[in-house]
Order: sequence, then structure tokens, then C-alpha cells
Amino acid sequence: MAGAILEGIRVLDFSRVLAGPYATRILADFGADVIKVQSKQTANGTESNTGGYFCTWNRNKRSITLDMRHEEAAGLAKKLVAISDVVIENFSPRVMSNWGLNYKELKKVKPDLIMMSMSGMGQTGPWRNFVAFGSTVQALGGLTYLTSYNKDSPVGPGYSHADTIAGLYAAFAVLASLDYREKTGQGQYIDLSEYEAVCTLIGPDLLNAAAGNPETLPGGNQSGYALSAPHGCYKCRGADRWCVIAVFNEREWQALTGVLGHPDWVNGPKFSTMSKRRKNEKELNERLDRWTSKHSAEEIVKILQEAGVPAGIVQNAGDIANDPHLSERDCFVNLRHPILGQTIVERSPIRLGEGTTPVWKPAPLLGEDNRHVYMDVLGLTEQEFRSYVEKGIIA
Repeated sequence: MAGAILEGIRVLDFSRVLAGPYATRILADFGADVIKVQSKQTANGTESNTGGYFCTWNRNKRSITLDMRHEEAAGLAKKLVAISDVVIENFSPRVMSNWGLNYKELKKVKPDLIMMSMSGMGQTGPWRNFVAFGSTVQALGGLTYLTSYNKDSPVGPGYSHADTIAGLYAAFAVLASLDYREKTGQGQYIDLSEYEAVCTLIGPDLLNAAAGNPETLPGGNQSGYALSAPHGCYKCRGADRWCVIAVFNEREWQALTGVLGHPDWVNGPKFSTMSKRRKNEKELNERLDRWTSKHSAEEIVKILQEAGVPAGIVQNAGDIANDPHLSERDCFVNLRHPILGQTIVERSPIRLGEGTTPVWKPAPLLGEDNRHVYMDVLGLTEQEFRSYVEKGIIA
């Protein structure tokens, strides 16, 4: 990845599933040499190298195998740490310590090491050893409740938004620590709690509670920053096709009613003002649903946008992959995987200047970089390498 902005930075990646791998993917996308530590025992499910999930979050990385169940594995891991700049892990706090690979020990072999520990609850506190996933901390952190349709149905986002947020925070913290090390020569230990990362997303509601105001209720599809009606998601013609429509002022309302053909019901007292439309939003949405369901999402959005009414298609993955705007901006990269064949991945939305774009590669196969990392980079001899393999340590 010649010219990439993080060229020369080596990251030893012990992380799994989403939050950690997303953080290291960001670093790899910009040229860091990310070495993902795996083993045959754990390379399954979301960590299966030939699965779509794994390939999404682990592009541009190398893969080595190291079975940490063996006592000698910790010594080999420390040798890898000694030639790395950053170590990232997202286990519960006891795991790295049980392997003898906590920051106190690793700092002995690499004094200026930057180590990132991403855990559900953080490294301290009464819940420190609790194992958590994105959906867990989203519920604990208030996000599930606040992103629901109403207080009696805490549906939540439906995906692990907490993991992507934690991954972004982690990547930012590593970059800040690299800058700090460049200025001071000192390493850093970073304790990232995914639970607390979620809590940072509900700041206005925390302030509201601290001020003693009434409880903030889930807003559903309502606008949380401006009075608006209609403001929602509406069924369109076709299987699972939807559009969103938002009206914030009287001009947009008149434009919408014009598109609807000025039906008699729009002139009724229930919909004569914005506040009344908001009060009678349920009936308003039902009437709009009856209209939108007769037309395609593309047709509705085109007509409404031309009339000056904010509207958009609820796009699925197929829509996005064929979006002309994204295509024009080269949003997607074609990568040929040795087993999965031609794959499409999204490019980073962050575009740097000329000469800093890395050449991307697909996610690695299990242990495909063993010889390169252990022999070419770490310096093991052929005999030493074979000995580790025969003992099942490199496996």
C-alpha cells in the first residue's frame, strides 16, 4: 500500500466479530499492516474466513494462526507484539490477563506499545467481567428504548449500531495515541467501554433528565428537532418497497396536496394547520399509505421532489449497489476472493489527497500469511516455524 497514510504502522489484531474488526479495518483501509490472530478452533460463525460477514469486516488484513491454548503461544505472541505498534483486543477483561498478555506484561517487551482493550463494560467496575454484544449495550445505554416507535414496544435499531460506534471510537483513539507517541515517545493503554460509548449517543436526553424534565419518550418516525407532519415511512407498490416523506411548512404541505390531487379530506379541520396535522398524524399517515401503496417508490419520490416536497426511497442493498450517484463516486470496490469469487465492498467514505489511496485486497483465508509473518517479518527459521506447526501452536 505504497503512499497510504498509515504505511509503516503494524497492528496485532486479537479482536473478533464486529466492533474490534471494524476498528482495525479502518486502520487497514489507510495502509496499516493489520495482522489478524486466528486459530482453527475459533474460525467459525462470524469468524469463518469464507463467510460474507467476516469478509466485510476484515478486508486489507493478514491472517495468522496462533492457538492460545498452548503455553508456548503466549511467548510467540509477545514476540509479535515486540515488532508491532498497536495491539487491539475486544475480549472480556480476564482473557488477555489469563494468557499473560495484559498491558503490564506487553509493555515490558514493547515500552512504547499502544494497546486498545474494547470490552462491553470496561476494565473496571462491578460488571467488568460481563460479556456483552451490541444489542445488549444498546438496551442498557438507552438506545433501544429511544429508537423505538413507542414506550410499550422497545424494538430498537435492529442491528448492532453500538458495535460500529465503538469501532469508530476505537480507531479515533488509536490515531490520537499514535500522534501522542510521535510527540512524546510514550505508548498508551486505552480502556474502551462499549456500554459507555452508547451512553454518549443520548446526550440531549441525559441533559433533559438531569434538568428534571418529564421523561423523554420514543419518537418513532416523528421529527425530534422540528414540528412536522406528515413525517414518516410509507408502503409503496411492490414487495417490501417503501418511501419516506417529510413536510415541515405550509408551502411543502400545499405542494403535497397538489400532488395528491387536492382530495376533499385535505381541506378538513383536522389537517388545516401543522399542529392539527401532528395531532391527527395517525389518520394522516393512513390516508397517505393508501395513496403511496398504489405507486412505486421511485415514482412517488420523483414527483414529490420535483414539487419541492422532501422525500426519499428506502433503499435496500440492491438499490444501493446500483445507485448512480454512488457509482459515479466509486463508492464500491470490486475485490476477487480466492473462494467466493468476485465480491463488492464499500469504500471508505473518507477520501484523502492524491497519492494516499491504498491498493485494497479481499479478506484473508485462515492462516494464509503464516509464513510471511512468522518467517519474513518475525524472523523464525524454517525449523522453528515447522516446530510450532507440528506442536499445534501455529494452527
